[in-house]
Amino acid sequence: MLMQTKPNLTLSREDFPTDFTWGVATSSFQIEGATHTDGRGASVWDTFCEQPGAIADGSNGSIACDHYHRYEEDLDLMARLGVNAYRFSMSWPRVQPDGRGAWNEAGFAFYERLIQGLLQRGIQVHITLNHWDMPQALQEAGGWANRETCGYFVAYALEVARRFGRYTQSLCTHNEPWVIAVLGHELGVFAPGLKSRKTAMLVSHHLLLSHGMAVKAIREAGIKLELGIVLNLSPIYPASDSEADMQKAKIDDGLNARWYLDPLCYGRYPEDVLSHLGDDAPTFSPEDMATIAQPMDFVGVNYYTRNFSSSGNPWDVNSTGNEVTDMGWEVYPEGLTELLCRLHQEYGIQCLRVTENGAAFKDEMVDGQIDDERRESYLREHIRATHDAMAQGVPVDAYFAWSLMDNFEWASGYEKRFGLIHVDYPSLKRTPKRSAKWYQQFLKA
Repeated sequence: MLMQTKPNLTLSREDFPTDFTWGVATSSFQIEGATHTDGRGASVWDTFCEQPGAIADGSNGSIACDHYHRYEEDLDLMARLGVNAYRFSMSWPRVQPDGRGAWNEAGFAFYERLIQGLLQRGIQVHITLNHWDMPQALQEAGGWANRETCGYFVAYALEVARRFGRYTQSLCTHNEPWVIAVLGHELGVFAPGLKSRKTAMLVSHHLLLSHGMAVKAIREAGIKLELGIVLNLSPIYPASDSEADMQKAKIDDGLNARWYLDPLCYGRYPEDVLSHLGDDAPTFSPEDMATIAQPMDFVGVNYYTRNFSSSGNPWDVNSTGNEVTDMGWEVYPEGLTELLCRLHQEYGIQCLRVTENGAAFKDEMVDGQIDDERRESYLREHIRATHDAMAQGVPVDAYFAWSLMDNFEWASGYEKRFGLIHVDYPSLKRTPKRSAKWYQQFLKA
């Protein structure tokens, strides 16, 4: 049960263990740009951006923040922030344009330069293999709905681990498989834009299976680095105390959290969710489940808000009275404490990391400054929520703020800003916001 703790109003970095990891996070498609440079292949997001109406502002990731060409400047910004870790994703189509076959040495050379730049600045390397931008060529062969994709992913994971494992602190297989499955294959609002629950659930199974296969293969190859997966998780509450709403909340939690955590930790899918899915449930074998349940060195948690479930009218988050971000998400730091405690107590996870946490607000540049006090407050309160969980014995060893800089926010295009660093998209000028200066001072304490 979640314990109530008295908030530490003067929390500082010194209240955390000296070896606690403090970082920032990004993903390749959101910041790199250079989509047609040095042999990079097309990704599913390149294709999705071409669909009329898919992106709110009609934009794409062809330039984004041009991190591919400006990475040295961005590394310097990280160093000035004082973070000791950087979580970024590798673009699969940049290093293997078709997702199978020949490797693209120019793509690997970019990540070699990036990694060496991080190490020279004393910043740990945390790599995510799949942050949604799979090669379009694989999608045309069935994508994650094709079981053969699992084998191609393992080959990709092994190649990255062999090349960069000695430099890398941790390797994450997939970022937020729920998003790929549900938003990409059931609701169709993210790439590849399909609308089939049956396909979505098969995709979720193949993502989990490929995770287990990759972890097993890397360990059998004798490559020593921390291996895990990153999940987007939120506490889900019934919108009322009606039996219908309570049952809806249980199933929604099952589809969002337990569908991924139960097989990863226990080697089985939750029976109530399988029953709820009926014919839409994927076919799987006991061998599949044993493969998925590979021991992990960590589980990453991406947390932004809590959710409510209603069997009738949609829940109005504004009725809580709490602040709401530009994404329409309620600011609720207590949910992070509750979530971390649940993962440790219910699933026995022995190493948790807050791998994404941040907020989008409408930033205004005034006299060359961005006074984003609300983002600063959001980060401060969620760092406190992380500490509250640790005070209850939860083993959390890292916090990564999302995001280093404003970027291409998927189907929202460039309309939503999550960054500590402001990006003026016409000029690509970077400007640290008030939240960046606060984080810098916090890390120097």
